[in-house]
Amino acid sequence: MSEVQLPGRSVVRVGNRSMTWHRRSALMSAVLLAVLAGAVVVSLCLGHTYITFADVWATLTGTTGYDRTVEVLRLPRTVLAIAAGAALALGGALIQSVARNPLASPDIVGVTAGAGLAATAALTFGLGYALLAPAALAGGLAAAVLVLLVAARGSLAAPRFVLAGVAVAVLLKSGIQILLISADAIDAQRAQIWLIGTLGGRGWTEAAFLGVFLAAALPALVWAQRALDTTDLDDPTATGIGVRVTGQRIGLAVLGVALASAAVSQVGAVEFVALAAPQIARRLARTPRPPLLGSALTGAILLVLADWLGRTAFGDYQMPAGVLTAALGGLYLLYLLLTKGTRNEKTTGRLRLGSRLRARAGRVRHLRPGR
Repeated sequence: MSEVQLPGRSVVRVGNRSMTWHRRSALMSAVLLAVLAGAVVVSLCLGHTYITFADVWATLTGTTGYDRTVEVLRLPRTVLAIAAGAALALGGALIQSVARNPLASPDIVGVTAGAGLAATAALTFGLGYALLAPAALAGGLAAAVLVLLVAARGSLAAPRFVLAGVAVAVLLKSGIQILLISADAIDAQRAQIWLIGTLGGRGWTEAAFLGVFLAAALPALVWAQRALDTTDLDDPTATGIGVRVTGQRIGLAVLGVALASAAVSQVGAVEFVALAAPQIARRLARTPRPPLLGSALTGAILLVLADWLGRTAFGDYQMPAGVLTAALGGLYLLYLLLTKGTRNEKTTGRLRLGSRLRARAGRVRHLRPGR
């Protein structure tokens, strides 16, 4: 019996097991990996002090006069940007796939707002920076649980999930504003900087936490890659082939929320990486849903470049990376709105034209003599 050839895909067999991979997505991932390597080189070499690649390599493999600049100031932030960008993008890709909505992301459905509320409370109540990351992680997870509880009524339907997330996000953001208004000026300023999202003042501790978290989540991500193959199916079809729709959606959503919450707890509420990176990767790969590996690489590239621009492009002032990613996200939303509206108008116009032509043909047949 011959094998069924899937368009754009290849089959890999290992013993009795087999898996398919999308050829264009694999090629895109290889290109993105090369772009990420270039972004890392730029981040390590270019700054207020220019360091050649040869000197950077010599510093990483030995001892030079640039040890502090490379190994203390630049390398930890770059590694942290890679890990945080990948975690945010993976969380966004999973949530968008569950919601079947390109505008769904941790920023939109309340996860970032929950982490922000908990972090703001920790800073304004004088709990100290030691409890900041655990509080933010717990806040993001708690917000996700609340969204899931609200959306679960109705078998976790995709539109209900998004609406529940938006409602919870608005509620939590109002709580953040109340805390900022009632807090001392210094505490409010610290909380505001964290809410913007920045990699300044962070290093190997945060990068190691996210690295271990991503490594621990790798088996779940392998499962998620296979489970995402059924997210494009409607509920009756998925149930008919033996998929537990509600349980699978909850599992994917929880994994996405955990990844996003872990990243936010370490670098602050860096917005729009989780929103834009999966959709950029999806358009590059031309797949019906965001590819996980491509999304992770795209998110890492965006955050590495945003952090590099933030610390080099504004003179002596270091712009938080969250400001630049928010600006990128705003431009992306405008692009998405304009292009989607144009496509919808063209599609609607073609459908209307076709409907009119069919109706006219029907009238002609009705008036034809002898009928």
